[in-house]
Amino acid sequence: MKLAGKVAIIAGASRGIGRDVAVALAVEGAKIVVVARSEVEPDPRLPGTIHQTVADVQAVGSEAIAVKADISDEAQVEAMVTSALEAYGRIDILMNNAAVLVPRGILDLPTRHIDLHNRINIKGPILCIRAVLPTMIAQQQGWIINVSSRAAVFPGPGPYADDAVPSRAFMYATTKAALERLTQGLAVEYQQQGISFNVLSPIGRVRTPGNVFGMTKPGQTPEPFEEAIAMGKSAVFVCSQNPRTFTGNILFDEEVVRQHDL
Repeated sequence: MKLAGKVAIIAGASRGIGRDVAVALAVEGAKIVVVARSEVEPDPRLPGTIHQTVADVQAVGSEAIAVKADISDEAQVEAMVTSALEAYGRIDILMNNAAVLVPRGILDLPTRHIDLHNRINIKGPILCIRAVLPTMIAQQQGWIINVSSRAAVFPGPGPYADDAVPSRAFMYATTKAALERLTQGLAVEYQQQGISFNVLSPIGRVRTPGNVFGMTKPGQTPEPFEEAIAMGKSAVFVCSQNPRTFTGNILFDEEVVRQHDL
């Protein structure tokens, strides 16, 4: 197995991409620390909890623990890392998947939602990275994946506009672009210590519960969900590469799968 003996923290793993990547890494032998806020399903349109993901990981033969945490809260992030180290003694992989998107135009977006985008999409990953770095530095090895989006390079209106990027997502796009610049800067800073920083994005829309949620009203049955198969395969690939040489990349899942025949 490609990731036998490795321990992965996945933030935002109660459903959708985070859950699917957790299972993909587990199939390859990684032990998973499942992190999110959902201990119970908050809405019938949002199936999935951290405990369900743990069960899904165990079903494919690996180990997992559930950690409830708000990644924008420093104390909770530190407790998350402590729980991981107490359970497994090491941390090899961090995947920052948790994110929010409030689809509003700039004139309609409340200040609290501006703050929410910054808190979850930028501050959260920074806190998680900062918390795991001491362990990875001591190990002289680590793989950090920040999940972004095509929204980070959204071409805007005109003939090149793409409906795969949600409309009125300027704040989400802004935070994802910032996350990509953060990733590349840290890749340079920590390359010699064996810690890789890469961005991984779905190249198109993945019909996860979170993606579909905003398109349905309470009581409506959402359209069928879709498993993030390419994200899982490409995440396994990234975490199988030499972290001293494979770092600082902006990657799209289906391109990785195609280029490396995964």
